Amino acid sequence: MEKYFLEKETQAVESLFGIQGFSFSGSGQNAGLAFVKLKDWEERKSPALSAGAVAGRAMGALMQLKDARAFAFPPPPVPDLGRANGYAFFLKDNVGLGHDALLAARNQLLGAAAQSKLLMNVRPNGQEDTPQLRIDVDVQKAAALGLSTADINATLATAWGGSYIDDYLDRGRVKRVYLQSDAPFRMTPEDFDRWSVRNSKGEMTPVSSIATSRWIYGSPRLERYNGVSAMEINGEPKPGVSTGEAMAEVERLAGQLPPGIGIEWTGVSYQERAAGAQAPLLYALSLLVVFLCLAALYESWSIPTAVLMVAPLGVLGAVLATWMRGMERDVYFQVAMLTTVGLTSKNAILIIEFAKANLESGLELIPSIMNAVRDRMRPIVMTSLAFGLGVLPLAIATGAGSGTQRAIGTGVLGGMIVGTFLGMFFTPLFFLVIRRLFGGRKKAAKAVATETPDAVPAGGVKAHG
Repeated sequence: MEKYFLEKETQAVESLFGIQGFSFSGSGQNAGLAFVKLKDWEERKSPALSAGAVAGRAMGALMQLKDARAFAFPPPPVPDLGRANGYAFFLKDNVGLGHDALLAARNQLLGAAAQSKLLMNVRPNGQEDTPQLRIDVDVQKAAALGLSTADINATLATAWGGSYIDDYLDRGRVKRVYLQSDAPFRMTPEDFDRWSVRNSKGEMTPVSSIATSRWIYGSPRLERYNGVSAMEINGEPKPGVSTGEAMAEVERLAGQLPPGIGIEWTGVSYQERAAGAQAPLLYALSLLVVFLCLAALYESWSIPTAVLMVAPLGVLGAVLATWMRGMERDVYFQVAMLTTVGLTSKNAILIIEFAKANLESGLELIPSIMNAVRDRMRPIVMTSLAFGLGVLPLAIATGAGSGTQRAIGTGVLGGMIVGTFLGMFFTPLFFLVIRRLFGGRKKAAKAVATETPDAVPAGGVKAHG
């Protein structure tokens, strides 16, 4: 792996820091981890030298290794929330089906994900089952010989793994004493026959007389999540696919697994799912607050309705621009969408406010609307052009942080163009329809109030001249 990055990716890679014996999936002599530092942005202007491109080529090259499984992935967008970019979840054994059933379900899910058109680089973030030497102790025979399970475990653990027994002073410093068998006596399974355990009478009992050994396959570490056996799985969406769509695809594939096997999101994916569930409520509350503020400003229910009917035009432009550039509808897109809603609503308010003033001055409905559109067209176009050109550098940004800038700039620019163009035609139409629907009722009510005779005071006489 180090040879590949330092020899094949010299144009993009500046240095590499490798750790042997440890990785995100666990520790051991057969595990490793490397942090690859790329060169400065100014030296990697080509798209082929971006972090995603380098990771993609590395995935293809490292897959050629016959004796190892290696994965290359960018770090997570939010530090301390996951280990890699993309999505992460735990495959859980909710009903205690056992390790073999959980492993079979994991392999089934990985096979289905490999065939999906929305997912890529779906991989387990754990260690595969390895050969293990299992010691089966005959508990009844050991008890008959005066041995307890604790004595047997303590002896074998100390001999093969070592244990802390004491401290001593060395030149003013306290150091620990660890007890462990000498290397020649703990190298092969047959070395277990050399060991004996002291029973309650002080006699030495050979381990071979109370225990047998056999080879099995098992997980090198205990993996649990929220109290049940689990396996962590990471993955990434394919280019042009949002993480939300990829997560929905994972949930669909997980629904095909045997009963009792489920998934639970973790890290950034958990936060995304929790925040995504609140998005509709937050958007609804935002529109409600805007509607109430406009209703209080104009002392009318019809005018805020006409203004908010223009907001979807800006959203349409933001969605189209993001889709045409193949970007994801992430949190930055949502910020751009809210900004676009505010800008298109502002343009609508300029037209509707002048149309309302013309109506109050005595003009008819249609002339009032046409005069308002003609008077406010130039200010709307000028402010929209100024704002659109202001965010244009964001839409075409390159370098560090350009992904965020392009996401916001593209959404705002697309929403501004479409919202301004369509708003000039649809804002008068919406105001006309709303006014025709609700304005007529007010005129009828005023007419009835005008035709009603004045009330006669008690005991008085009303005279007509």
